Amino acid sequence: DGVEVIAAIREQVPTARLVVLTTYADEEDIHRSLRAGARGYLLKDAPRDELLDCVRAVHDGQTVIPPAIALKLASRLRATELTPRELDVLRLLATGQSNKQIAAALFIAEGTVKTHVNALLRKLEAADRTGVVTLALKRGLLRLE
Repeated sequence: DGVEVIAAIREQVPTARLVVLTTYADEEDIHRSLRAGARGYLLKDAPRDELLDCVRAVHDGQTVIPPAIALKLASRLRATELTPRELDVLRLLATGQSNKQIAAALFIAEGTVKTHVNALLRKLEAADRTGVVTLALKRGLLRLE
C-alpha cells in the first residue's frame, strides 16, 4: 500500500518530500496519501512539464495538488462537514446502538435520530450504517478506543 510506504519513509526521514505518482484519483486515496505525508499528488497521465514542475516545487518545500484533484478534495470536505449532533449520533452508532437507544442517550426523538442517520448516509456517501462507521473511521472522524 502506497500510504504505508509514505508513512514508513516519513517515519525514517521526517524531512522527506514525497510525490505520489499514481493512476488513482479517488478522494480517499488522495486524502490518505496527503495525511500520511505526501507533498505532491499527480496522476500518471500528467504532462512531463507538470511532473517536473511538481518535483521542483516539492523540493522547494511547497505542496502541489493539481486543480482537478484539489476540487475533489474540497467537495469531499464540504460534503463531510458534520454537525455536532451528527457526530454524537455517529459515535453512538459506532457502538452498535439502535435508533431507539441513541434517542434515549441523547434525549431526542427516534425520528430525529433517523434524520441524523440519513444525513450521515448522504454526507459520507455510505450505503448503510456499517458503511457510515467504516468511512468515518477511514476519514478520521472516529477513533477506535
